[in-house]
Amino acid sequence: MNTSNRIAAVIFTAFIFLTANIAMAQKAGPAWVIPAKYKAMKSTVKTGDPEINSTGKTLYAQHCKSCHGTKGLGDGTKSVSLKTIVPSFADAKFKALANGDVYFQSIVGRDEMPNFEKKITDEADRWALIAYIKGL
Repeated sequence: MNTSNRIAAVIFTAFIFLTANIAMAQKAGPAWVIPAKYKAMKSTVKTGDPEINSTGKTLYAQHCKSCHGTKGLGDGTKSVSLKTIVPSFADAKFKALANGDVYFQSIVGRDEMPNFEKKITDEADRWALIAYIKGL
């Protein structure tokens, strides 16, 4: 093996090792404790409305995609830099969550999940985002 191939092999091995260690260092976050007020919330938007979907998609691209990924699989570009694993919206446990639970997690947040109450102030826009996320 020539010198340039050896260097490439060492760099590739180092990259794999570092990537694996970063992924292994991530942990699942603790269970969410959703206040009763949020558990009882119902969506105020009509699911399937093209305008609602467009609004949700735009907000998702602006605020969520960098961590949650294009398809909501938890594979966004910022996800590897977080301490906690970014869950997939395709996961059955997520799909089973009530809309109010998703609202609390998405809008109020905690720890590395930011609070969006001041960034997404319109209630209909918040629900459009939740509808989009639940549809991924």
